[in-house]
This record gives sequence, C-alpha cells and structure tokens, in this order.
Amino acid sequence: MGKYILLLVFVCFCLFVAAQKNDVEIKFNTAARDFTESLPLGNGRIGAMIFGDTKKERIALNEISLWSGGPQNADLDDAHQYLKTIQDDLLNYENEKAQALLMKHFVAKGSGSGFGRGAKEKYGCYETMGDMFINWMDGAKNISDYKRVLNIEEALVTTVYKRDGNMITQEVFTDFVDDIIRVKITGSKKAGLNFDLSLYRKQNVLSYSTANKQIVLYGQLPSGEDKGMQYATVARPVIVDGTMTANDSVIQVRGASQCIIAIAMRTNYNYEKGGLNLSCNVVNAAQADAQAVNKNYFSAKSLSTGKYKALFNRCRWKMPYTPSAIDNMTTAERLVNYAAGNSDNQLPVLYFNYGRYLLIGSSRPGLLPANLQGLWAVEYQTPWNGDYHLNINIQMNYWLAETTNLSSLAQPLFAFTKNLVPNGRVTAKKYYNADGWVAHVISNPWFYTSPGEGANWGSTLTGGAWLVTHIWEHYLFNRNKEFLKQFYPVIKGSAQFLRSILIKEKKNGWYVTAPSNSPENGYIMPNGFKGYTCMGPTMDMQICRNIFSAAIEASKVLNTDKLFAAALAEMKNNLAPNQVSPTNGGIQEWLDDWETTEPQHRHVSHLFGLHPYDEITPWDTPELSNAAFKTLQMRGDGGTGWSKAWITCFWA
Repeated sequence: MGKYILLLVFVCFCLFVAAQKNDVEIKFNTAARDFTESLPLGNGRIGAMIFGDTKKERIALNEISLWSGGPQNADLDDAHQYLKTIQDDLLNYENEKAQALLMKHFVAKGSGSGFGRGAKEKYGCYETMGDMFINWMDGAKNISDYKRVLNIEEALVTTVYKRDGNMITQEVFTDFVDDIIRVKITGSKKAGLNFDLSLYRKQNVLSYSTANKQIVLYGQLPSGEDKGMQYATVARPVIVDGTMTANDSVIQVRGASQCIIAIAMRTNYNYEKGGLNLSCNVVNAAQADAQAVNKNYFSAKSLSTGKYKALFNRCRWKMPYTPSAIDNMTTAERLVNYAAGNSDNQLPVLYFNYGRYLLIGSSRPGLLPANLQGLWAVEYQTPWNGDYHLNINIQMNYWLAETTNLSSLAQPLFAFTKNLVPNGRVTAKKYYNADGWVAHVISNPWFYTSPGEGANWGSTLTGGAWLVTHIWEHYLFNRNKEFLKQFYPVIKGSAQFLRSILIKEKKNGWYVTAPSNSPENGYIMPNGFKGYTCMGPTMDMQICRNIFSAAIEASKVLNTDKLFAAALAEMKNNLAPNQVSPTNGGIQEWLDDWETTEPQHRHVSHLFGLHPYDEITPWDTPELSNAAFKTLQMRGDGGTGWSKAWITCFWA
C-alpha cells in the first residue's frame, strides 16, 4: 500500500511541476529562423539571443551602452526669434504658414537623428555587439528530439537534441553576479563535442585574436566624422577531455565531453556622466571579466539565479492548472490554439511573467535605461536608431516597474531624465527663450534634447515632461522623501518650462502649448490643409496637468516654493480641458474638432489621460470615459506591437 501512496505523491508532484512550467516556459521545437524566434537573455547590461541551430549555433550579443555617435549641438541658435511668429500664425489658424516656418527654423540643426538612420551621424545608434558562432563539425548528421526552452523563472535557455544518439545539451545564462554570459555544452557520449568557436562583427573591427586560449575582438565605432566608442568582446572556453587549438579565426574544440564558455563585453561609455571614459582599456576589462570562467559552474549558476529570483519572485501571479494537450505544445502552438478560442488560462500568466522578465533583463540601477530594443538587437543600424523615443516607448518599458514590484529597476530612467536637464535648459532657451528644461521626442546616451527633423513627429515638446511623470509616480508608490528632494529640481524645471511657453488661445482664453503636435498623427483643417503643427494638442494639456499637479504636491511635501506652486495652481485651472468631439463623440485629439488624417493611427496620444494618467475614469468623469470608449472603437485594435499593448491597457 505504501508504494502506491508514494507513486501517487510522485504523480502529483510531476503534475505540480508541469503546472508551474506552463506559465514560465517559452518553448520551441525548431531552431530560430530569425531573431524574433531567438530566446533572449539579459542581466541589465549584457544580453544574448539564442538561436539554437544544430549546425552552426548563433548567439547574438548585446551590451546596452554600445552606441555609435557622440555629443552634438543640434540646437538652432536663433530658433527663438521665430517662436512668436509661429505662435501668432497658430492663434490666427494659419497653420500652414506656421508649419512651413517651423520646418525652416524650428527643427534640429544639421542631420539631427539622421531621420532614424543615425549610425554614421553624430546622433549615433544602438548597435549589436556581434555574434558568437559554434560551428559543429558533425552538424550534418541526423538530428532528433529537438527542444529549445527559455525558463523565465530561472533566466536560463536550454537547447537539447540528439545527434546520432549523442544527446547534446546547451545551457546559456547571463550571470547576474559576475556580469558575463555563461555557455555550458555537454554530450552524453564521452569525447562527443567537435566544433569551431568564433566571434564575428561585420564592421568597425580593429583587431581579432585567438591567442592564449581565448578570442578577443576589439573595435571602435564612428562618431560622425570622428572616432567614437571603443568596445571589446572576449570568449574564453574551458573544456573537459579533448583538445583546443587555435588558428587565425577560430578555436577548434575536438573530442571534448564538456565545454564551458565565458563571454565578456565592455565599452568605454561613462555611465555616471555620459560621454566616453578615455582612460578605460576595454580589452583588459573584458579579459578580466572572462576570468570568471574558472569559477565552479554550478556555484556560479546558483548565485546568479538567486540574485535574479530575488527580483522575479517579488510579484507572482498563479492560475489553476489542469493537465491537457497544452502541456506538449510549443509556445507558438499555444498562441494559435488560444487565438482559436480555446482555453489556456496560464498563457496570460506566461505573457505577464515574460514582460517582467524582459524588464529585469534590460534595466539595472547605475546603467542606461531600456531602449527601443530593450537590450536585444542584431542590427548595426537598428530601427529608429534603437534610441529613446520619449513620446511613449521608453515610458512604456517602465509601466510595470512600480505596479509589479520592480521599482528599483526604474532608477536608470530617473537618472537618464536628470541627465537630460543641462542640455534641456540650453534647448529651452534657444527655441523658446524659456525657463526650466525641455526634451522633445527622441534622445540617446549623449542626452540629446533638440527637436527632431520634421514637423510630423519632431516638435512634440512634452517628451521630457512625460519622463518626469514617472519620477512622481515612483514617489507616490514609495513615499521616499529623500528621493523626492533629490529629483524635485527635475520636476520643478519641467513645470517651469511648461509654464513659460503656454499662451492663451483666442476662443476660450485657455492656456495651450505652441508649437507642438499630437505624436506622429496629422489633422485636416476645415480649409482642407493637412498638417501636424498645432497648439494645445490634447496629450500636451493632459501632461501639463500631471506635471503641474506633481510640482504643486511636491512643493507641499518638501515645504518649498509656495508662491511658485500657487502660480501653477492658478494656471492649471485655466489649461485647455479634455473635450468631447461633437462630430464623432470621441475625445478630441486637437484643440479644435478636426478630422484626423489617420483614423486608425498607432498612437492614441489623446488618451494619455486614461492611461497612464488617471484623469479620465468611469467614476469621476463618466462622460469623458464614454468618449474614450468611443475613441477606442474608432481607432481599432490594429497597429504595431507596442500600440496594441497600449490599447490593451486602455481597455483594461
């Protein structure tokens, strides 16, 4: 009888384990065809994407500070001389004239961001560190029993398959303690590992060496016409059994039973001040990191996993588990199954866990914040420079920081915002002759604050202010008065800028921003003009209320700037309010009830007040809430991935 009880306990335990894995595992039964099918790993500074190829394994490498470019002066010195004329044209509804003048005198100086292709410009772009390749000598042999799994709970990617009866197991993780990537490859047959190991980067490489049983790749990126950031990658393998020999391009591993590889990456970016640390020897730094390969693998893995779990386990969501065919599905198959209307109550939990996992993997205190790519990219010219888009994208990366108990991981966002202030003060003076500081719609590790290159996207002036809302939200969650004291000048400076540039529109006497735009969307005026440049777009006014409220409340908490707070309160009461469109019943996107050029545009900026701000709610503002509902119906559920995520938040 006892043995049956033990068997029952064992079966229940196995079911319990399976239940846990369905909400923390992303599974494939084939190698990745492109980077979107690769499995990402990251520790906030370095990252890897595991492709799992059985012939030539590719591990794409990233380091969050690897940027071309450098500091630039992209401000037009005399832009402020044209401000009043542009504002007067907008007040008189001569938007076409205002936009033409803005395009000529109120955009970035020179090449700006290179229109999103700034790798060779001074603006620069985020770039891949390159790849590590494992080229199997017996890769053409029969492969079976393939699986590739990301365990989100362990921050570990495991690839397993049989090659002519030899079970190959590859584990990869980014070490949260030693700050390297660790790769462990084993075979079930003694002396069954035969491959060539190499590093690869297609451009800006200065030297490549396979001496001393390690591969060292060293290079320097351009900064426009100048020399820019230096970087180094080191791959250091250690084997059990067999031999290692090197030629000019690879380290040959033959007849090994196990191989452990440490991958180290360094740049000479100065995280504390921005710019470059010219005294940093990146090769020496990376080689020193790679020495950690000599540590006991299991001990290093345990320590790293423990540090990761200390973050991941701060917030767990569980759903009931019932054994089903889902247990044997890949994640792609589960998605298809779910889309067909079938039940999979752990799939939303997996999605939730994966979002938190990605933030943990791409953001670490003391470093740069997660960018458009998070941390993971395979391009040398990343889309839109892989930069910091301030009109939603960088902010969206951190929406779950406070609400899912990852508050400490938002520190890079706050530090980045604070570092924008000095340049932002200069930009505020040159374009608006204003107090305080401004950052427009894009930025980079060089703390770019100038407008972009075009009226259709580059003149949004509340990007920096949106960043500041996260500082205030952090205080609301944590009530840390010392934190608030440290960042109050950032909040105040943003409020000072907005207060300085507001003008009164003529119809109602409301205060409005000008010139600005509703991020990347256009309007059609009654006279038929299709434009972007405007005054008082709804999102700007919602952000103004948010920032003014934050500055007022912060001044009370810190018992300072009472007169300034009083002035903000008076102005806040006269900001252009949210309006319901008489034409379509939705929230107006612009100050006037104008038709949009793209009714299903990916940005739904005029609902900032619904999310992430909370001035539109069913209980306090039912009329506006109904109008927001109508807006979402008209906008539809299309758009890009991030846009769909925002729409999901609206509906929630």
